[in-house]
Amino acid sequence: MQNVTLNVQGMSCGHCVKAIEGRVGQLEGVNEVKVKLDAAQVEVSFNETQVSIETIKETIDDQGYDVE
Repeated sequence: MQNVTLNVQGMSCGHCVKAIEGRVGQLEGVNEVKVKLDAAQVEVSFNETQVSIETIKETIDDQGYDVE
């Protein structure tokens, strides 16, 4: 199990939280997603044999947010 904290710009409200947690949480291999709106961060716990960090970043990017 791998845990990463991503810096994500463009999140501003509860809708942003639901969009990211919902989409990333649906990826196979993702165990937990937690958005920290005030810190502009997304914490993800995932199984690296099932999903890559690049796929997670692309999923967040596809929702309209900038992953740094």
